[in-house]
Amino acid sequence: MTFHPRNLLLPAAIALGLATPAAAADEVKLRFLASQGGLAAHELAAELGYFDGTGITLENVGYAQGGPASLIALASGDVEIGGAATSAVLNSIIGGNDFVAAYPSNGINDEVQSIFYVLEDSPIKGIKDIAGKSIAVNTLGAHLDYTIREALHSVGLPTDAANQVVVPGPQLEQVLRSNQVDIAAFGYWQTTFEGVARKNGGLRAIFDDTDVLGEIAGGFAVLRRDFVVEHPEAAKTFVEQSARALDYAREHPEETKKVLAKALSERGENSEIAQYFRGYGVRAGGLPVERDVQFWIDVLVREGKLKQGQLAAKDILFATDGKSASN
Repeated sequence: MTFHPRNLLLPAAIALGLATPAAAADEVKLRFLASQGGLAAHELAAELGYFDGTGITLENVGYAQGGPASLIALASGDVEIGGAATSAVLNSIIGGNDFVAAYPSNGINDEVQSIFYVLEDSPIKGIKDIAGKSIAVNTLGAHLDYTIREALHSVGLPTDAANQVVVPGPQLEQVLRSNQVDIAAFGYWQTTFEGVARKNGGLRAIFDDTDVLGEIAGGFAVLRRDFVVEHPEAAKTFVEQSARALDYAREHPEETKKVLAKALSERGENSEIAQYFRGYGVRAGGLPVERDVQFWIDVLVREGKLKQGQLAAKDILFATDGKSASN
């Protein structure tokens, strides 16, 4: 498929809102890949009953190692819901996938962030010291990967100066404590694993992604455009109720931890880690702002993956007034 920014403009029917569930026009099953140790907002919405009576059902069909794997499954038609860091979503769209950024899945702020840890006695003190060092990340080509690149760029070092090693979230603490890597990066979506590691002691944070990026959406839940066109009401309801769940999590943190613990237990995961969940870090209303996407577009332009003006944030962000983003 030829890449055209105009193909990314959203129909008015799926503009974001925070309405209570409305009956969908058809029965729609949405398959997705879960993330170990966490619960996406659409999963939380389902647990809270927000999709009851809407015609929408969700089906967990396994786990994704990271966002890029989720997007591959989405592109191949194995799932209807993907989710990935904004940079990974943009790279996938640039590569020819006709995706829609449905809602901000997570954000980073002073309370929810990705944290880079070393052992307490490590000589590594800050960003300048990570050049040549090994950093455990959950996957390549996504949020942590690009945060490391931006961190190195911010201190005048080559963006590929650090060595990234792919490690599943549950093993991040282990590989750091056993000195298999110099640094372990716990993503903003892995606050449960980070909380356990911090409680066990002996670690020191050297920087976090807000130091590099400021407050920004970390990633987006993603739909295929053909699905949106075929099921506009279902897509609209999916976005609305997922955003509603984001608000619930912010307003009811303790209740959300209980829901997470129950879901993790049912999936055969360690439910005890739910106590360390710090929220989704998304703004009230679950709405993105232009910078959430434009920041990464500018990075991709700088790296030569996009031409200046080839893509703008408004091309893929939902409008909040019920009109297409192009109006």
